[in-house]
Amino acid sequence: MEAALRGNIPAMDARNETAATPARDTGLYHGWFVVALAFVVAAFSWGLGFYGLGIYLVVLRDRFGWSAADIASAITFYYILGAALTFLFVGPAFDRYGVRRVVAVGALALAGSVAALPLVTELWHVHAIFAFMSIGWATMSGAAVNIIVAPWFDRRRGFAVSLALNGASAGGLVMAPLLIFLIDRFGLAPALGLVAALTVAVLLPLLALIAREKCPDQHDRDDAPVRSARPAVQYVPPFSARKIMREPNFIAISLPFALGLVAQVGFLTHQVAFLLPMTGAVAAGWIVSLSTCAAILGRLVTGLFVDRVDRRVVSCGNFLVQVLAMAILISASSLPMLIVGCALFGLAVGNLVSLPGLIVQQEFPTRDFARIVSMIVAINQFAFAFGPALLGRLQQPDGSYTRALMACLLMEAAAAVIVMWPRLVRPRRRAGVYSNGREPR
Repeated sequence: MEAALRGNIPAMDARNETAATPARDTGLYHGWFVVALAFVVAAFSWGLGFYGLGIYLVVLRDRFGWSAADIASAITFYYILGAALTFLFVGPAFDRYGVRRVVAVGALALAGSVAALPLVTELWHVHAIFAFMSIGWATMSGAAVNIIVAPWFDRRRGFAVSLALNGASAGGLVMAPLLIFLIDRFGLAPALGLVAALTVAVLLPLLALIAREKCPDQHDRDDAPVRSARPAVQYVPPFSARKIMREPNFIAISLPFALGLVAQVGFLTHQVAFLLPMTGAVAAGWIVSLSTCAAILGRLVTGLFVDRVDRRVVSCGNFLVQVLAMAILISASSLPMLIVGCALFGLAVGNLVSLPGLIVQQEFPTRDFARIVSMIVAINQFAFAFGPALLGRLQQPDGSYTRALMACLLMEAAAAVIVMWPRLVRPRRRAGVYSNGREPR
């Protein structure tokens, strides 16, 4: 990955991105252009590297007769490798090389992998292509979007990140029906070649035009950092990875979101396969799009108030919404119930990606933000990597998804309890600092 960063993209020190694209007074804060860039990055990343996986699963199953569980194991491998790359390389790569080069390498890896997928003839080919695709996923998904947007905002960071991550839902909204339509109309190879070319044609120019480093004194007029009237908190050295992972608040972020994302990613990967027998291919595609529309709505509404409330309470409510959705889908016996269950599930989908970073911002020092968010995303991704395979194994004995959906319900319920644990056993104080040295808000 490091060699690719050095060799494939024109040499440029990350610190010089500012000079390469000089700031222009357009009347609109450049941070909002960065949010738009992150939105588009997320749209392609989730559209092809997340929502697209369920479509690839169905196409490969029908073409080669492989079981859903066997293909899901390749998807699990993809997520595990992506988690390892995120944990070990993504934070340092962004710090060293900058947004432009890291995301450009990711876009090329994602597009190349998608274009190569029609060439597979053996199951191990799928593993190999997904391994290469994981570079794109690691450098363009949740941790990357947080790292791209976070430096440009302070008080409105939650709203900005929520807007950017709506690109993930937009990717599902557009890519799921688009992929199904193109594959049905033109065949697998032309369809995937077209979307791969579109990925490169859109992302590389946007990165060249927008991606740059923020000047220290550059702030949105409505977002300048608040000067606290309270005494300064005693200096605390930056955390080591070992200390971070022992921090109770860190555990109470990573564990519940890992459980929630195992359920969420597992269900979304199998959603098309779950819906097909009851709805048909076209209706299944539109229901997936409806779910992603609901995700956009849910994230937008949450973004309007999340900066003013306890983000753990918001997270708990988000998990409970998905518990209700799973209960509806388990008992669904008609198309309207399937639509309601999937739409309700979708309302909470986007927030599971954005809320961990917002809780980190609330509870940990700003200087450790990129590192801690990268660690949480990596841990969660390693966990949810097993979601597709787990649901595939639970579904395999009789072909029914009832056991799989029940497992999702139980994981979401456990997550709702665990995320509130710091508030239940140690209510937030009005003065003083957290054990990590962060002033409470």
